[in-house]
Amino acid sequence: MTTPDLKGRTDAPPTPAATAAASRSLSARRRSDTIRGWMYMAPFAIAFVLFLVWPTISGFYMSFTARSLTGAGSELVGLANYSEAFGDSEMWKSLWNTVVFTVLSTIPLVVVALLLATLVNMNLKGQWVWRLSFFMPFLLASTVVSQFWLWMYNPQLGLVNEVLGWVGIEPKAWLQDPSTAMMSVVVTTVWWTVGFNFLLYLSALQNIPDHQYEAAGLDGASTTRQFFSITLPQLGPTTVLVSILQLLASLKVFDQIYQMTGGGPGGATRPILQYVYEVGFTGYRLGYASAISYIFFFLIVVVSVVNIVVINRRGARS
Repeated sequence: MTTPDLKGRTDAPPTPAATAAASRSLSARRRSDTIRGWMYMAPFAIAFVLFLVWPTISGFYMSFTARSLTGAGSELVGLANYSEAFGDSEMWKSLWNTVVFTVLSTIPLVVVALLLATLVNMNLKGQWVWRLSFFMPFLLASTVVSQFWLWMYNPQLGLVNEVLGWVGIEPKAWLQDPSTAMMSVVVTTVWWTVGFNFLLYLSALQNIPDHQYEAAGLDGASTTRQFFSITLPQLGPTTVLVSILQLLASLKVFDQIYQMTGGGPGGATRPILQYVYEVGFTGYRLGYASAISYIFFFLIVVVSVVNIVVINRRGARS
């Protein structure tokens, strides 16, 4: 077999015309790819502008008007709505109810989820049954959950009073008593949503290397010591994530409270979003409702920024 003798062979450089043609072809392909990319993005971009950007801008503008649900009163009133909101005791009461609900629900939703995940991770038999049992309530619609717990809390027929009656405790109107209504809704919320946090913790637990526990066991560390020295530190990022997600979700509470108590009794459980709804769609004051919404939006932004700062500092220390 012989090979051709390439000695002395040289490739001719491309002519200017060929270079220009190749450049035009490349530019055409790039333009075509760019156009195709924008065509793919267009439906999302249009929906994003129509359903997020425009309502945000429109709502912010509306907060400076006396706009009514009937369409009247579109004239600008400056900061009058914001000034009224800061002096509105009902708004502050609703905001306080939201903060109370957030604190009362976030703590158990983190702690209970961690405990359940730890128990299931201890090689219990039938793990899939426990996972399904703890996660299944999270899949239910808020209406179903609310109706179920309305029956549970029923003063005459509810299971809660029935069980307490076995130990001699008198029946109680849980959702009609201002001292117990909020905590009753919190219990409902924990039962309903703890399954999501449970799965996050369980996934994180199963990613902790077994050799760390084996080494600690050889050093004589007890199970409790291993939990506090190995498990909890390893779950730090997950705990931060769960806490942030739960904090933001609790601040936006509306469905279960509106369906179970209607914000009562006497406004004892009414969250800020329900107050916005009542002002805008029952009181017909869309401009004032928009102002309250943006005050609450500012609070959400502050909480989010604080969370981001905490995460960044934690990452820097790590």
